[in-house]
Amino acid sequence: MECGGKKMVLKSIRTSKKLDGDDEEEAILLSPGSRMFHEPNYNIHIIAIMGWKIPLDINSLKAQIPSKLLKHPRFSSLQVMDESGEMRWVPTTVNIDDHVIVPQLDVNNNNMDTDKLVEQYISNLSTTSIDISKPLWDIHILNVKTSHAEATSIFRFHHSLGDGIALMSLLLSCFRKTSDPTSLPTLPVSSKNKSNSKNIRSLIWQYIVKLWLLIRLLFNTVVDVLLFIATALFLKDSQSPFTVAKGFNKKHSTGQRFIYRTVSLDDIKFIKNATNATINDVILGITQAALSRYINRKYDVEGKMKEQMRCRATVLVNLRPALGVQAVAEMIEKNAIVIQGNCFGFVIIPLDIAQLQNPLDYVHKAKISMDRKKRSLESQCTFYILQLFLNLFGFKGATKLAKRVPSQTTLAFSNVAGPLEEVSFSGHPLAFLAPTCYGQPTGLMVHACSYAKKLTFAITVDEGMISDPNQLGDDFVHSFISINEAALSKFRTKVD
Repeated sequence: MECGGKKMVLKSIRTSKKLDGDDEEEAILLSPGSRMFHEPNYNIHIIAIMGWKIPLDINSLKAQIPSKLLKHPRFSSLQVMDESGEMRWVPTTVNIDDHVIVPQLDVNNNNMDTDKLVEQYISNLSTTSIDISKPLWDIHILNVKTSHAEATSIFRFHHSLGDGIALMSLLLSCFRKTSDPTSLPTLPVSSKNKSNSKNIRSLIWQYIVKLWLLIRLLFNTVVDVLLFIATALFLKDSQSPFTVAKGFNKKHSTGQRFIYRTVSLDDIKFIKNATNATINDVILGITQAALSRYINRKYDVEGKMKEQMRCRATVLVNLRPALGVQAVAEMIEKNAIVIQGNCFGFVIIPLDIAQLQNPLDYVHKAKISMDRKKRSLESQCTFYILQLFLNLFGFKGATKLAKRVPSQTTLAFSNVAGPLEEVSFSGHPLAFLAPTCYGQPTGLMVHACSYAKKLTFAITVDEGMISDPNQLGDDFVHSFISINEAALSKFRTKVD
């Protein structure tokens, strides 16, 4: 798999070199991580659903693509199988009209619900794949006004082009701040507190604490790796409306439905401060509350939920150092090679599915789970386990493991930080951003993405398993509202 470590980056660079004169560029091999996504039944696509504040000017958008997106070599290359069975990136000439799709939608009927029309169109995309005879990406433009935006576009690309973090940086490098069209977007940066104490007693105590933390790290890692192996072999989540039932043929399901709901990021931060948690903790807490609400309504057996339900989320963790929007933009401008791809490990997070009296307890329980996972090397170890399977059993064996673990859990979960301010592309201001996937071996995926002062939950469900996805989307909103109200009540109590 492709990572940001120096050794693996140098290996990737050595496989290709620029030659002077009329010499051609040697084709680059696909990384093992990217190659896995071409195995049968592991054909995963990433889509970025984008709402716009004004209708899209098609010609203006097309004119910007060559100088932005196509400067990245992977978006202007084919993936070709050579005589030895290896897949390589082969540069090609891109016909923009083959990749920018503007469907003719029937919106003349005054009774037509445009929200459902757009929802159905995106759902239909999940039953199709991008033609491998061209670069594996396309953009669908729906100039239809909905309750969410004046227009909607769907940027779709095959997962072999890279993971969500890498491609988010690339995508945002094409945008500019709405308030300053010459400036790139900025992403949130996590800050770490550093201790400046030099007292001898304090230093000795710090070493003792570090030793204890190391022991706990090793213990947690061993436990997590054993649970990962058990999940791959036999440990499956309790049956629920979201788990893949035995004998369920996902290949022949009717497709996937994409639901997105937007809430206030300021309120998310308020909940974070009220619970002394992180934004990730709050997002996971809302997810737990929403799933509990949905499952309780389906089963209507509160006691059974609390005592018997095993519910876990599989999180794919990016292990490559993020280049950032600024770095990617500079590399593209200089026509430099942008080292990106798929470099990930697994983390399995337990979810608390129950009807709790205090909504803030969902966030508290999420914080406990997330803090525990931060003291483990699970993601790094699972990456090397995948590498071991790849070396021993080839792509088929590694792909089988990569599919097996998520299919044994209840959902796939992911979140990514978007730009801090409003952004525009070619003069078109963005209203919301909802990235997600389809083709994954789970019936449910929850993806959260922040943008300016908003946070959007993108929920992907398999229609063969969940018949009322909009109800699930509403459960996320109701859960957010109840948790926010509990945080406000706690704040008023403190003030009084």
